[in-house]
Amino acid sequence: MAAPLLLSDLYIYPVKSLGGIRLTEAVVEPRGLRHDRRWLIVNERNQFMTQRQTTAMAHLKVAPAYNGFLLSHQQRPELPPLYVPFEATPEKTLFVTIWDDMVFAWRARPECDEWLTQALGQPCKLVYMSDMVRRDTEPALNPEGQLVSFADAYPFLLIGQTSLADLNGRLAEPVGMERFRPNLVFSGGEAFAEDGWDQFQIGGLSFRAVRACGRCVLTTINPATAQKSPLGEPLRTLAAYRTEDGSAMFGQNVTSYNRGLLHVGEPVAVASYKTPSVY
Repeated sequence: MAAPLLLSDLYIYPVKSLGGIRLTEAVVEPRGLRHDRRWLIVNERNQFMTQRQTTAMAHLKVAPAYNGFLLSHQQRPELPPLYVPFEATPEKTLFVTIWDDMVFAWRARPECDEWLTQALGQPCKLVYMSDMVRRDTEPALNPEGQLVSFADAYPFLLIGQTSLADLNGRLAEPVGMERFRPNLVFSGGEAFAEDGWDQFQIGGLSFRAVRACGRCVLTTINPATAQKSPLGEPLRTLAAYRTEDGSAMFGQNVTSYNRGLLHVGEPVAVASYKTPSVY
């Protein structure tokens, strides 16, 4: 008898491109899980920064704190941890660029900018996306007008544990789920079963798997050591059997139609299927 589909992990990433916080429950909102990627680091030209170009960001660690989180530098113990609340206040605003979008954002406290500038060795600022900002997902695939935070393109990323197990079975050195930065992780089912999902439910909440997620060089950086794989793994192996339109695919970009609370351990039920891609 096949194992049931269950929500096995929940993650939020308070600052885009920094580490995640593992949760046992999370609130689903129009832009994704509450507090997920609402903060963003921008350079002196107000353009978004990620580990893709600024690998030093991999040294910054995120830990939960009361009504917020702590940032620390794993190689700079002389830098005291920085407390950042989950939400900012609209005292100062500016326009920032993320991919092809320009949106207004609220500034963090000056000491946040000073800490990050020192930690990363270049001028930068920390900014927050308020509920007043409208940033849409891809209109061609989401005519209903879904919102997204400072995440790359979609409010949720879903990955099955058996999909990671399939990939790790092909790697000389297995990698953890944190390499792929999912929000929703489920157990049960066959490897890459999520590729064929269309509408599904977790507990009493409805979701839609829109399209597969193309992976980038970020997956080759070990979050524990901030070192990049000299062989380009796991991206190289993934690309050998999971390529579509020139990108290595892993996980599903997901939207949701409602608000509510998710709990780890809740059942996952697939309501409808789409034709899975062939890699």
